[in-house]
Amino acid sequence: MIRRAIFPATFDPIHLGHYDIAMRAARIFDELIVGVYDRPLKQLLFPIKDRLEMAQMALSVIPGVQVESYSGLTVDFARRVGAQVIVRGLRVFSDFELEFRMALANHRLAPEIEVVCLITTEEHMHLSSSTVREIAALGGDVSSMVPSHVQKLLAERFGQPDHAS
Repeated sequence: MIRRAIFPATFDPIHLGHYDIAMRAARIFDELIVGVYDRPLKQLLFPIKDRLEMAQMALSVIPGVQVESYSGLTVDFARRVGAQVIVRGLRVFSDFELEFRMALANHRLAPEIEVVCLITTEEHMHLSSSTVREIAALGGDVSSMVPSHVQKLLAERFGQPDHAS
């Protein structure tokens, strides 16, 4: 049996913490489908097309990883792609409460799908997409937080110098 998992998020933008979780999950599962959620209930910086392209570029070097967009319930996406597992990343203790509640809700909706949480590496604990967006918007250097192609897109979006140049 092929062990297939999904790693869902908005990836607005994708950062090195996301990359780390995807890389580690790809070592555990035969196939990992990174699901870029297209219509979250929050304000986004990048449209789905850009978020999908950023994720595809960042993750194309990891064997066994595919990237696709989805809408609707995450468990419905998991079922559609034949995934048995939803992978989530935990950075700080406050993430646990949210992820725990989501896991319970997802289990109620789809008891056949497990949730696996991977603890972030210490070097990425501080990373979140909102932190990256805020630093980039204020002209800060995000080169140690995101892949270079994402850094360029952030610099373009905010009209800031590209610190990778």
